[in-house]
Amino acid sequence: MKKTLLLAITFFTIGTVSAQFPVGGAPASKPIPGTATDQTPKGNSKITGFVIDSAATKAVEFASVALYNKATGKAVDGTVADEKGKFVLNKIVAGDYKMLISFLGYQNKTIDNISLAKGQDLDLGVIKLTPNVQTLNEVVVTGQAALIEEKVDRLVYNAEKDIASKGGDATDVLRKVPLLTVDLDGNVSLRGSQNIRVLINNKPSTIIASSVADALKQIPADQIKTVEVITSPSAKYDAEGSGGIINIITKKNSLQGLNLNVDAGVGNRGSSLSLNGSYRKGKAGFTLGGFGRANYNMITKTSLEQTSTANNITTTTQQTGDGSSRMLFGQYNLGFDYDLAKNQSLTAGVRYGVRNFINQQDLITRLITNGVTGATSSRDVEAKNLSGTVDINVDYLHTYKKPQQEWSISTLYSRNDLTNNFDANLLNGEGALTSRQRNLNGNVNQEFTLQTDYQTPIKKNQMIEFGAKGIFREVNSNYRYLRAGATGDYTIEAGQPSGELLYHQNIAAGYSSYTYTTKKRYTFKGGLRYEHTFIDASTRENGVLGIANYGVLVPSINASKTFKGTTFKLGYNRRIQRPGLQQLNPNFNAANPQNITIGNPTLRPELTNNFELGLSRTIKKAFVNATFFGRITNNAITQVRQPSDTLAGAIVTTYENIGRQHAYGANIFTNIAVTSKINIGIFSNIFYSRLTGQALGENGVSQEFTNSGMNVSGGMFSQATFKNGWGAQAFGFLQGNQVQLQGMQGGFAFYTVGIKKDFKNKKGSLGLAGENFFSRRFNIHSKLTSPQFSQISDVFLYNRGVRLTFTYKIGKMTTDAPKKKARSVNNDDVKSENSGQGGTGAPTGGAQQRN
Repeated sequence: MKKTLLLAITFFTIGTVSAQFPVGGAPASKPIPGTATDQTPKGNSKITGFVIDSAATKAVEFASVALYNKATGKAVDGTVADEKGKFVLNKIVAGDYKMLISFLGYQNKTIDNISLAKGQDLDLGVIKLTPNVQTLNEVVVTGQAALIEEKVDRLVYNAEKDIASKGGDATDVLRKVPLLTVDLDGNVSLRGSQNIRVLINNKPSTIIASSVADALKQIPADQIKTVEVITSPSAKYDAEGSGGIINIITKKNSLQGLNLNVDAGVGNRGSSLSLNGSYRKGKAGFTLGGFGRANYNMITKTSLEQTSTANNITTTTQQTGDGSSRMLFGQYNLGFDYDLAKNQSLTAGVRYGVRNFINQQDLITRLITNGVTGATSSRDVEAKNLSGTVDINVDYLHTYKKPQQEWSISTLYSRNDLTNNFDANLLNGEGALTSRQRNLNGNVNQEFTLQTDYQTPIKKNQMIEFGAKGIFREVNSNYRYLRAGATGDYTIEAGQPSGELLYHQNIAAGYSSYTYTTKKRYTFKGGLRYEHTFIDASTRENGVLGIANYGVLVPSINASKTFKGTTFKLGYNRRIQRPGLQQLNPNFNAANPQNITIGNPTLRPELTNNFELGLSRTIKKAFVNATFFGRITNNAITQVRQPSDTLAGAIVTTYENIGRQHAYGANIFTNIAVTSKINIGIFSNIFYSRLTGQALGENGVSQEFTNSGMNVSGGMFSQATFKNGWGAQAFGFLQGNQVQLQGMQGGFAFYTVGIKKDFKNKKGSLGLAGENFFSRRFNIHSKLTSPQFSQISDVFLYNRGVRLTFTYKIGKMTTDAPKKKARSVNNDDVKSENSGQGGTGAPTGGAQQRN
């Protein structure tokens, strides 16, 4: 396979200033050090340090740092800590100073008697801020992080503050994140688009090729620190994910010593156990963890009525189904990091994940052909979705004396072995076994990634970044059908499809990015990224598929400015979406012979242009954010349904590059500090979508179809803290009907309430959470229509649940200044089975760097 790496040349772009709620930082009247308005006398000395939360031992992002002349009391310089809590004051004149460190929600910290000699490089080490209740502009907040923070290019949900999700998995957390919608099967969409990329600590995994929903179920909610929703990714991110990127940051420990965290939960529909330990001594750190989760007592009932016309025969299908599911998930990881030198670090990790999903369903079907009612048939199906994933990463980071100048090399090997089989017993109207059918579908998806990144500041108000990346993928899918009588051995079933897909996809990419802050504090960040994709695909039955290679140039621009307390953000980016394994897989899945799915290995990528304008402001005790967006997608990968030519009454679903999609709407959310102990949040997602594509019309002739309408969803959450370690939280969400090319998918609702009690020593807690306890079941009612068929389906989900959770921390840690660890691979790539993206990224032994 030809391997090429093309590096895009630099362009004018923009960086962005972070804004969050609560908001902290130096007064607006103070000039930014190093910009055109900064007239501070310059010397050759430097002061550095780290600001951390004294209670949570974590970085205090964007804390304000002010340096005062001790003799005159006048401010001589200042800065803001970065997202790791680090601050740097350069070019300071020798003398005696005092320093004031402050941030909203913390007590001010003053450091007296700072004596700085000429040319001295003074490291103040770790500086602890004590949480406190403070009032600023009538906004009352506590010393804990807000549940939701809003930054220039992303929204951050602080999941570690989420009480009700304890004992659950990542889907329970993502349901509560504004901008996101998670259906009852765990499929995630952002602003109505499932064409998203899910990363874990900025890293991907081959498990995304199967299902993002299943991948998220392998991530324990207790281990999630934050969820970042990146709506306008910069050029540094892969071009994949037309809807945006979801980055799940897990909890990490950079403290000296030994510790062990135990998290457990038990409920009427699921149980979990998680053990995570870490040890750090001097330059070396180790992590070892394991997580197991079992879901059971999961009941689903279905009802289907569809009418189709093929070969001048009209068939009506009436079908009911009773099903149950059980799932086992496991995740195990080993990590290591080592400081090779003061400015060099090495990080390595191994992660193994396993999934065992068994779905049993009893289907009763009656066919009415040209008005004549046929016999009733029964089909008992057991479908197995099994996978094992291994991820191995080794990463190197080199920093320089100049702040924020660094160079990194990252590698990742990932492999996913996936089994999608089903066994079906075919019964007659009297319930007697007549025959058996089996579909075997084994898949192997593996990839190797090598990337390098370099960044360096130009003065203090500019930054340039560039890098290159290569991804080498191989997908193999082998499938066949077997049949047997009521007794006897299985043999290959004649007339049923069988074959093998071999799909090689290699990607060469290069990017450059430039950030500039003007003297009037406008911030711009822009970039260009070029990706070239080489494809070599073949099937056993048809030989080489002849899919052409392609390249794409991806620009991105972001800008921000604050006017009189209101922050404005403007962004544009172009994204691509490559097809995923299940969309490519030519296996003929007829577990339900009336609803058949088959992939299309000749799919091409889709291209999307995204525009957004955001406004945010604090109004008394409320923080309000509104984002208006537009999304235009060409060559869209769209599900297309049509009647089967060979199976009476069956509808076949496949994927085609025939769609055009336009979406325009708004995301609005507000966070209200009712008191210093109670917060309430309200969010809504409203957009208009228009879909256009080709499908079979009357007389079997292809014609253009258009469908459009409003899509509405929203929710509300609240959290409260009380005396003696008690806390409570409630959440509710409602999703309306969703527009599809050939109809609409039904909506649903979801709600949870939880309480938690911390032990006096803060080392453990007990929690109790209930889900959907007022409702026996939910019904998702969907309608699909075309000139050749109509389909009405109802899916009844029984998910009333309750769970008891327990957490405990063992070990005594000592504080050590956090150090940057090597960056890890970040593949923002590949469309999944459910049109979304997912990943259970490769492990790592140390803290991960956010892009």
